[in-house]
Amino acid sequence: MPRSAVCNRLLQPVVTISYGRRAASGKTGGEVLPAGNPGTAGEGAVVRLEDVARAAGVSKATASRALSRPDLVAEATRARVTQLAEEMGLRLNPTARALYTGRTGALALVVPSLTNPYFGPILAGAQRELADRGGHALIAAADTATDEIDLAHSLFGHVDATVLIAPRAPDERIRALAEHTRLVVVDRYVEGVPGVVADTPHGVGLLVEHLTALGHRHLGYIGGPGESSLDGQRIAAARRGAEAAGATLEIVAPVPPELDTGLRLSLDWPFGPAVSAVIAYSSYLALGLLIGLRERGVAVPDEISVAAVDQLAAVGSQPTTGAGAPATLLTCLRVPLEQLGRTAAATALRPDGSGEADGRGAAAGDNGVTALRTTLVPGRSTGGPAGQQP
Repeated sequence: MPRSAVCNRLLQPVVTISYGRRAASGKTGGEVLPAGNPGTAGEGAVVRLEDVARAAGVSKATASRALSRPDLVAEATRARVTQLAEEMGLRLNPTARALYTGRTGALALVVPSLTNPYFGPILAGAQRELADRGGHALIAAADTATDEIDLAHSLFGHVDATVLIAPRAPDERIRALAEHTRLVVVDRYVEGVPGVVADTPHGVGLLVEHLTALGHRHLGYIGGPGESSLDGQRIAAARRGAEAAGATLEIVAPVPPELDTGLRLSLDWPFGPAVSAVIAYSSYLALGLLIGLRERGVAVPDEISVAAVDQLAAVGSQPTTGAGAPATLLTCLRVPLEQLGRTAAATALRPDGSGEADGRGAAAGDNGVTALRTTLVPGRSTGGPAGQQP
């Protein structure tokens, strides 16, 4: 007869599973063989963590670490324990995991918006990293800076760590939160708190170099929301680049980084007549500019060049228009958004909070912040200023 499941909630969480093959005799009764013999137990067998540990030849504590904290055990041990756990059918639910390890396997991801396309790849990257580690995410959207902190507090006890993505709360509130939970911030520098950022200020410098190399000497920059801490650094980088090239720079900021903003600015042009190239805070905003300028009959790039500080699918790759023509519509920066999410999740779950990105080419600096480089993607939206076209 199948063995019944037993669960001592205080000491011995167990899972009832069906796995393995029947005995060679071909009996249909499904003889129950001793637990801990992978691939041979009958249906209804109860698999405990100590069964997996015994089969792997390690202690129960080592097996627990291999399944819940794989970074703390040797790769060969982790692989052996994981394989046996899968073969034997061990599946620790969150409650059992917490009882065994004191960890839930969950990570809180708090974002300003679920509709902004910039955040989707970051969330996807974090979830993939968690899936690789056998964890899961709790995702929450915060309308305001106060909501960010309140949501993080409400998840205490349900998660092992928290990731604040592009937070708007003051630095002191974020540091106070970090005193109560393992915390990582994304796209924000907060002294004393581990972070992961895309080095878009460096990328803005690349965009300025690209435009001035094309011959532009009067540039415009459309910034983002006032609470964006990185936008100030982007503006500073644009100013340095323009000055180095002997160019002028006009700035319009802060503005909402939305498609409607780009449409409105294209109709009510905020720059002087000499400006021949514009860098937008986001490709979503740049898309609004492109649509609005086309409606006005302004040719891009013949009359005005447009570039953006990120790359989204809505204005990404397009069919080529001829030999040597760029395949990308919008000149922009390729921002490693998914890697931002993966690196943030890995950092949050690492015991020392370090930002070494497991061989993916990123490492935390002395300030505890991992900066991921952006790359320039030239597109069809930029060219030489009017009168200098070939």
